[in-house]
Amino acid sequence: MQQSTTPLTATDKLPSRVSWGAILSGGLVAVTVGTMFNILGAAIGASTIDPIFAGGTPDAGTFGIAGGIWLLLASLLGLACGGYVAARLSGTADDTDGVLHGLSVWAIAFLVSALMLGNLVAGTARGVGAAAQGIGSAVAGAAGTAGEAASRLVPEIGDPEALVERLQAGLQSGGDPAALNEDQRRAEITRLVTQRATQGALAPAERERLTTLAAAEFDIAPAQAEQRIAALEAEAQRLLDQAERRAREAADAAANAAAVAAYWAFAAMALGAAAAVLGAKVGTRKTILLAGRRAYS
Repeated sequence: MQQSTTPLTATDKLPSRVSWGAILSGGLVAVTVGTMFNILGAAIGASTIDPIFAGGTPDAGTFGIAGGIWLLLASLLGLACGGYVAARLSGTADDTDGVLHGLSVWAIAFLVSALMLGNLVAGTARGVGAAAQGIGSAVAGAAGTAGEAASRLVPEIGDPEALVERLQAGLQSGGDPAALNEDQRRAEITRLVTQRATQGALAPAERERLTTLAAAEFDIAPAQAEQRIAALEAEAQRLLDQAERRAREAADAAANAAAVAAYWAFAAMALGAAAAVLGAKVGTRKTILLAGRRAYS
């Protein structure tokens, strides 16, 4: 006997097999179970701290490794529970549909966790900003007090305008260094040293001028002053090279740490997806036949 069938048209749609209520319920279960076990881990970690007996508390490295492992296990367990709940509540008996419900729970759980982490970081940043604002106010008050104290000391150091004139006169090159006063020599030495630091080198005339000023300022022979200047330049170059090397090493270490953290985050997300899929497969209903009729377990 031939059965008549109605052909599908372009406007026909397949029935939806997604249950958003089951997915949302599974996502909430995943986040809640993971948070619950993380709280338990924090309690266990706090109980291991023993401030009375020396050596009774694990070191920071052990805490970090144990905390990371516990966080991963808690997340996997929560995602497995969420995947099971979503697949079970969806009512589907198709393995593929159950797996897709589990993956949806995995995605929602990570989005909710990221949102919670973002709010936590924002709250911490606001707290740090408030603390920094308080510190800034305290520093401003201290600076105001210091300024008042300095203003009271001005009469003791002489006329401020005369002091500025002496310093400005010292900024002008030329003249016998022995005839200049201490302020003028030091001002010109400061200008030449700053020029050497910013430009990398001095002209021969300027270098000779710096040597003459140093010899007159410290009452030493020009040859000895030249040796001191050369030694200071070598030490400054060594410190500059060392700072540059340390900066490169710090940048390389930061890049490696960021790469390792990204790899671990990817691995954690992949394991989380596997846990959610496993829970969903366990939670997917099984089709059985009873007396020739289809039933679900």
